[in-house]
Amino acid sequence: MHHIKPNPEYIQELISIVNTSPYPDHMSMRLSSIALDMAVIKLQIGRRHLQPYGIVHGGVLATLIDTATFWAVFMRVPENAGLVNIDLKLNYLQPVESGLLTAEGHAIRSGNSISYAEASVLDENGERIAHGTSTLMTLPGKGLKLRSHKFL
Repeated sequence: MHHIKPNPEYIQELISIVNTSPYPDHMSMRLSSIALDMAVIKLQIGRRHLQPYGIVHGGVLATLIDTATFWAVFMRVPENAGLVNIDLKLNYLQPVESGLLTAEGHAIRSGNSISYAEASVLDENGERIAHGTSTLMTLPGKGLKLRSHKFL
């Protein structure tokens, strides 16, 4: 597991595909960076993200944690395999109304079939807004079809 080297061309292509896919586009969130065992998701808060009290809806924060944990684990998954979150647990720590949110995901354990990751959502002052964990399952044969190879 320690000798794998992600292909930078694959990462560029992946970021482009992720950021133009329907749900991230709908949510106005983007995969900012991805590497072995970590990923960063950014979301500029807009009116669409607010619930009736004028704060960011919990579902938005859950989406950020779900997404950051997924991509944090993704680079260790074989090229021909996919990945799916099978649970999501999170805590809302404080409300947020505006600004740029950053979700930082980190792989805690990457197994052949089951992986485990955590993510924190930070506001633009670096205050932690939410924290969560996710268990993920590798799906053999469900890899993304990209032009570049995943590993060097």
